[in-house]
Amino acid sequence: MELIRGIRSMKDQDVEQVAELERICFSESWPEHMIRSGLDSSLDTYFIYEDHGQILGYAVLRILADEGEIQRIAVLPLYRGLGIGRKLMDAMTCFSRLKGVRAIALEVRESNQGARSLYRSYGFEEEAVRKEYYHNPTEDAVIMWNRNI
Repeated sequence: MELIRGIRSMKDQDVEQVAELERICFSESWPEHMIRSGLDSSLDTYFIYEDHGQILGYAVLRILADEGEIQRIAVLPLYRGLGIGRKLMDAMTCFSRLKGVRAIALEVRESNQGARSLYRSYGFEEEAVRKEYYHNPTEDAVIMWNRNI
């Protein structure tokens, strides 16, 4: 089912491409078995942005009661700045509203100004810092919340 043009739910056959996207986009990437097991989680929803059979981005949203957490959002480097991240955010916020979510949290590398700007445009506010949360390289995580989804 296509939620927003180019966005659909992840399927089992997408896991290999998503795992490769993970390796490209994150210094601490999720292994393929973790991605595959997430598909069976009743808490997690995986969103794919696909164009002409190629997965260019993906996102993972976890929902617990009336709160959500954006666990992952990634776009292949060559396709950044084209609105794919925005479409993934649109899909996650729309889905969250349909599920009765009232607030969404996320954490982002302190140096990732592009992502932080995108999140602020969706009403997320920086509320806390987790010191040295990320490794390779070591960096603080900025905790952001949108409490009015």
